[in-house]
Amino acid sequence: MSERGALRTRLDLLAREVAKFGVVGAMGLLVNMGAFNLIRHTTDLPVVRASLLATFIAVLFNYVGYRYWTYRERDKTGRTRELTLFLLFSAVGAVIENGVLYLATYGFDWNSPVQSNVFKILGIGLATLFRFWSYRTWVFKTPPPEEAPLPAERFLEQRRPSETVEPDPVRN
Repeated sequence: MSERGALRTRLDLLAREVAKFGVVGAMGLLVNMGAFNLIRHTTDLPVVRASLLATFIAVLFNYVGYRYWTYRERDKTGRTRELTLFLLFSAVGAVIENGVLYLATYGFDWNSPVQSNVFKILGIGLATLFRFWSYRTWVFKTPPPEEAPLPAERFLEQRRPSETVEPDPVRN
């Protein structure tokens, strides 16, 4: 395969990964925003606490989608490690997401339902960029490619000069 063909294949795979990540993320966004607004309007929890609880619910939902759909072909051997890293990076994403909401709510006193939703979505967008990078880089790692045996021609091409068999002058 040419370099151009290999690049095209890698870009196609990345585009599919981004699309699947986006579908799970969009469904997670609906879960997050639905839970946030439900919690906010049915309890007396402060805005940022309601947001943190909604984020946690969405993180659990997203893990199932990422593990069993987006990254189902990825390495499944270290589930404890995977889940630990997923929760760690999700927590960092939650800090980013809810930090934006916290700043808007308590720093600028933008606390109306519309303003809270706008800044929550803005925070989710910023956190999503971080999560995409961290999940694909650290959490759902690509398994190492299996080494296929070399065809005979390639094996012979790769032999070092010291391994070549020289004719024995005495025998000839």
